[in-house]
Amino acid sequence: MDQEFLNVLRCPKTQSPFELMSTEEVTKLNRAIGEGKIKQVDGAVVKKPITEALITRDHKTVYRIDDGIPILVIEQGIPVAQ
Repeated sequence: MDQEFLNVLRCPKTQSPFELMSTEEVTKLNRAIGEGKIKQVDGAVVKKPITEALITRDHKTVYRIDDGIPILVIEQGIPVAQ
């Protein structure tokens, strides 16, 4: 993802800036997704693995990136504290 674009993006709920999740963080999250342990803000279980994601700088919420497009829908955010 282009760094300039990343610099202007903000969490739709808290307005916190984002960072790209590291490969290690994505792998760890996907492991938990595979075990059925991860839910979105709206309570739906996350079933699809993540290939790329944004995380708020306060490390509270993750938003997936699908086909290069950040999915910044509050209800589809993934709370980190799970």
